[in-house]
Order: sequence, then C-alpha cells, then structure tokens
Amino acid sequence: MPSIGDRIREIREARTLTQDQLADRSGVSKGFLSDIENNKRNPSSEYVLKIANALGASIDYLLRGDEASQPSSRGPVTIPPELAEAAVRLTLTYSQTVELLEAHKSVIARRSNKEIKRFEVDDWIALHKAIKTVFG
Repeated sequence: MPSIGDRIREIREARTLTQDQLADRSGVSKGFLSDIENNKRNPSSEYVLKIANALGASIDYLLRGDEASQPSSRGPVTIPPELAEAAVRLTLTYSQTVELLEAHKSVIARRSNKEIKRFEVDDWIALHKAIKTVFG
C-alpha cells in the first residue's frame, strides 16, 4: 500500500517538479521532503497541508490515497460568486482561492446531512482568517 511519501513523490513527478522546487513552494526543507518521500519520516498535519497546497493536491488523497480526491480525477472547479468576491478582497491567487474552496468542502463533508447555509463573502473571509490563524 502506498504511503504519504509515495503519493507525494507520485504527484510531484507527475507535475515534473524537483524536490528543490517543491521544497521552495511548500516551505519545507529539501532534506525533510526527501525523508518523507523515502518513508523515513512522517510529516505533521501542518506539513501535509503545506505540501498539499504546493502540489495542488487534496489532503485526503495524500493521507488516505482516496482516488476520488486525486487531483487528476477532479472535474471542473466552480467558484461561487461570494468566494470570488472574498478572493478579490483578500487578494488571493487562483490556487489560494481553490484551496479555500477545498478546505470548505472538506469541513462540510464531515458535517451531518443537515441543511448547510450558503457562505456569504464575510463567511469566506472568516474561514480564510481561521485557516491562516491555525496553519500560518
């Protein structure tokens, strides 16, 4: 069964990134990244998030190998207008905007089947702030 390190290497190579490039993008040292890919170290959730963001991969895929959340199997991304407005106000890049959308989907997926309220611009901004507070 592939490990987190195996999946990170798989996506990194599919995106034709070197370990140096991924280290720069993620803020993780090349040595630590190499240790992760060679299954010598297990990354904390903070590092998994940084690497996932740098790769444009889902955390679910990196952690569990969930094929449905693998980057190549995703359909088109639809950004709600409220998120688009929040992204403009926060000066987020497209990648950062998609990451915020994925974080929202991840949280919603773990909630019950109760009616989920539609996020307004201020809700997206608050979610972004909360994520930045927790993950830096």
